[in-house]
Order: sequence, then structure tokens, then C-alpha cells
Amino acid sequence: MCGIVGILDLNQDPVSSKLIKEMSEVLHHRGPDDKGYYIDENLALAHRRLSIIDLSPAAHQPMSNEDATVILVFNGELYNFQELRTELTAKGHRFHSQTDSEVIIHSYEEWGIDSLNRFNGMFAFAIWDKTKRRLFVARDRYGIKPLYYGMVKNKFVFSSEIKAILLHPEYISGIDYKALEEYFTFQNIFSDRTLFDGIKIVPPGHFIVIEEGALKPNLSQYWDFDRIFTADTSVIDEKAYVKKLQFLFEQAVVRQLMSDVPLGSYLSGGMDSGSIVAVASKNLHRLMTFTGGFDLSSVTGLELVFDEREQAELLSNTFLTEHYEMVLHSGDMAWVLPRLVWHIEDLRVGMCYQNFFIARLASKFVKVVLSGAGGDELFAGYPWRYEKVLACRTPESFNRSYYEYWQRLVPEEEKDSFFTTETRKAIGDYSSYDVFREILKPADGASQNMPQKEYNLNRALYFDAKTFLHGLFVIEDKVSMANSLETRVPFLDNDLVDFTLSMPSRLKLRMDSCAGNTAVEDTCNGSVLQSSNGKHILREAMKKLTPMSILNLKKQGFSPPDGSWYRGESMNYIKKILLDKRTSSRGFFESHFIRKVVDEHTGGIKNHRLLIWSLLCFEWWNRIFMDSGKDEIRNASPFQGS
Repeated sequence: MCGIVGILDLNQDPVSSKLIKEMSEVLHHRGPDDKGYYIDENLALAHRRLSIIDLSPAAHQPMSNEDATVILVFNGELYNFQELRTELTAKGHRFHSQTDSEVIIHSYEEWGIDSLNRFNGMFAFAIWDKTKRRLFVARDRYGIKPLYYGMVKNKFVFSSEIKAILLHPEYISGIDYKALEEYFTFQNIFSDRTLFDGIKIVPPGHFIVIEEGALKPNLSQYWDFDRIFTADTSVIDEKAYVKKLQFLFEQAVVRQLMSDVPLGSYLSGGMDSGSIVAVASKNLHRLMTFTGGFDLSSVTGLELVFDEREQAELLSNTFLTEHYEMVLHSGDMAWVLPRLVWHIEDLRVGMCYQNFFIARLASKFVKVVLSGAGGDELFAGYPWRYEKVLACRTPESFNRSYYEYWQRLVPEEEKDSFFTTETRKAIGDYSSYDVFREILKPADGASQNMPQKEYNLNRALYFDAKTFLHGLFVIEDKVSMANSLETRVPFLDNDLVDFTLSMPSRLKLRMDSCAGNTAVEDTCNGSVLQSSNGKHILREAMKKLTPMSILNLKKQGFSPPDGSWYRGESMNYIKKILLDKRTSSRGFFESHFIRKVVDEHTGGIKNHRLLIWSLLCFEWWNRIFMDSGKDEIRNASPFQGS
């Protein structure tokens, strides 16, 4: 796990070695163990290394082939690199290290860009083909590892984090108002835009090829979740599906245990992380596990059940792990927020300071941690979402209903009151609904022969994997790498995902009985919905691994009780930031709307915790990245807390 930076000057001008080094230094937290640079006239690459596989100098990057015609900078892990290495050795390739990085180089030599389809892992990398004078940049299937890029005065610049691009002397900071429209609709950005004008994220399952002499990068797609629509629903042998799922899940976890440094696992108390720990603990002696909990002394209502430490301790005792936990308090958010936003930079999804703290805890003991992310999105773990669209009779009614649900922050009818006239003018006719609709286009060709509910569920699962899951991965990467910690996600193993996508969705969600089950907060709209009908096939497959008491738990999620905390100790901080003249003078939002949000939340009229969190993050984003100079962004000391 590392950080990468690169510059290709399309004007053929030499790239400054000093510049590429300065840009890579801001990624020190991603790779404190080693650093390296490569410069070839108008091309420069830099690498920051967090050593995980092959800790020797032989794994140093940038790495090249024998004749130095193929040069690589790589962030991530290939879990099938040993199999690929065996195949490549049989074809005559010779290896000089024990790292997966070298496998990427020889795979490119052997199969070119098609090598992407052979990689099982998480990655963002760049290859400079010196012979062809071609730069090849790629991101993994699911977007587990981030990769950003932009054209800066006819220079193609890319990096694992945006802040490195911001340090380019010719980049002029500005806000992308279209991304702003997306963010304050979805609490996410569904397109490839970011809040930074001119800087985009390489979409999951995509690569870029840029030749010398080209005017702009050529973006192409090599993989998508659309295989979800090819499931054969005519004959279903549930026992056969369960048996194969058990095998593939255990294989996925064992694959991701490869490490030359200490490895542990998050343990939330739920089925996903519990199942991972069940497998990992059989293969690693005294596995270390980590759980976060919350001080509930000032919490009321549904949030009284937000702490999962008791269930996590049960699992730890069952699997004999070396278990560590920490308790978060309401004041922790204010302390960490500036530092957190500096690391996140690309604002997405909901509250995540709790994830930062648990990553910080884990990093004190291990350099690699396993996470249960992806289980819900692949196995229909959010039944309350799907209830809203299962009965839709047409694709358009599905789109409208699901779009209404995913307006997590400011719905369409309130945007004129929320955005100022100047902001609305800058956004223009850019439509968040059009963005939403564009995401679903590949799902339009789904087989209409399957039952309507199954067809609708497949579309919802496709959308969630493309948007919400991607947002979770972006944030998880930033909060873990802020602590020099690598996070792995066994549920996103290629073989496991391919099998899951070929599975009839009725095995995932018991659709005929999912309506009307209530009990846990729906964090999108504050309603009370919960069901154990989701992830049916996964529950069946995990019966041999995980205690029934855990399998039968209702869906909860690792979310702080901010509905209560924002009405208590945190409210003074919220008012100090959101109602400050510095904040209101920016001119993005109508001041009376922001005050109304604060007053409604304080008065218990409406739970605005998601919008309040996003407004706080956006204000700190402005203070850090728009108000500050490049030196302040580079040093980060004003934003690092105490």
C-alpha cells in the first residue's frame, strides 16, 4: 500500500525533479517506509512506500523490467500474484524480487493492457512504456484504491491524493459547482468529478492511455458490475449455491492474509466482519481484532443501541482473538475534523471520524487490517432501500423513486432555498437526476424476462455498488492511509464477486416478506426500518462459521449517535462553525436555510445530522484547500489537531 504521483508534459518540456519530489512529500503518510523517483525528460514518477510484501530493497519503486523500458509505480495488492508469477516464469520471464509489483511489470510485457483482466486485487498504478512513449494508468475493478488526475496547462498530472496535484505551481484552486450540486444532493459524487475544479477521479474498472503528442487522456472501461443481469433464474439449487459460496468466501479471506508484516481485522460485532474473523483466526495464531464503541451517557432514543462492543467481545471470545477496543465521545468529532478533512479532501458519504479513530487504534498494533466492507452491497443488506422500488412497474418509475430516496441531503424542492442565486447560476442546468440516470444506463439492458421484483432489485444492487460502495472505499482508503494502515476487503475478491453477480438475486433478499420489518435507523431519511431478510444466502453460508446469535442480529452499522450528540455538547461547536461570518460570507448557501437546519436539529424537530456533518466538512474543506496557500496545504500542521 503506497502513494503514487506522476507528471507527463505534453509540450515535451522537461519535468522538474524538485517539483515531483515536493508533490510526493505530501503523501508521506501513505508511504513512510521508502520513497523513490524516476524522470525521463518530460515524464516524472514518484512513489511513497508502505512496505507490506517483500520488505527488502529489491521491492523498491519505481520498479522497472530488465532493460528499463517498462517502469511502474503501484499502490495496492495483487492477491493472485503468485499464480501469475508461476505462469509468467513458465513463459520465460525472470523475477528479481518477491513482490507483486514485479508481476504487474511482466504481465504488461506479456499481455499488455489486457493484463488488467488477470489481476485479482486492489490497485492503482501507472506504467511508463519508454519504447512506445506511452503512459498507462489504471484503477482496480471496484475502486478500492483511489486515483486522481487533471490537465494542468497541457500537463497530465495524477496522484493517489488530490493534494499532491494541488501543489503543482500551475494549478489554480477553484471549486467545481457541478460537483457541489451532486454532493449536496447525494452526500456523494456519482460522476467522475471532484469538488476541485479540473481534477477528476479515474472511475473504478477504468484505465487511461496517453501517448506523447496526444491532446488529452483517453479513458476506457475494462470491467463493470453489469454481469449482475446475466443470472440464470430458471433453476435454483440453493444448497449448491451455499456450498460454493462457503468455499469462495474462505478462499477469499485466506488469499488476503498474505503479508510480511502484522495483520489484524476489524470486528464490528456483525456477520460480515465476524465471518472474516472466523476464517482468519483459523489460519493465523492469536489474530488481533479492533472494535470502536460510543459513550451513550447523553444519548436517547434509537441511538441507545448504536454500540456494538458487547457483540464484538462475544465474537472475540468465540474465536480467541487478541481484542482491542476504544470508546468515542461527543467531543472527538470537533477535535479531529480539520485533520480528517485534510486527509479525506474528496468529500463523500456520511460520518467517518469514527472510522479514523478505529484505524488509528489498529495502526498501533498492525500494518494491515481486514474489513467487512462490500458484504451489504453484494448480498442485498439494505432491505429498507429496496422496499421503495421493488414494486415499481417501469424503469422510469424505478428511477424516480430511487432518486428520491438517494437525495440524502437537500431534496430538489428545497435547492432554490438552499443555494444562493450566484451558486445556482454557476451550477447552470446541470442536473443531479441526469447524473443519477446515467449511472443506471448499463442496467437498462437487463433481462425483462425475470420477475419484476428481481429485475428491480438487480438495478438497485447495481446502482449501490457503483455509487455508495465506491464512496465508502474512497473514504476508507483515506482514513486508513492517514494512519499508514492498509485495509483489505475480502468480499471484493474477484472469484467471490463473479459468483455473487451470477447468483439469482432472490437468494439474497427474501422479497416476499421484506416489507414492514422495523427496528433500526435508516440513515438516509431518519425513518425506522430494519430487516433480517437481506443477505439470506450469506447467512446460510456462514452458519458453519459464525454463532447463530450473531447471524440473527439486525443490521446496525458503525455510526456514532450524532443525532443526540449534535443536540448536546457538539452544538456549540456546530454553531461556531456554521453560523460564523466567515462561513456565511462564502456565498454558496442561504444563511437563513443554514440557521433553520441548526434550529430544527437543536429543537428536536428534525434529525439533520447528515446535512450538518456535510456542511461542517465543506466549510473546513474551504478553509484548508481554498483559503490556504500551497505551503499551508503541504505542511498540514495547522490542520493536524493536537
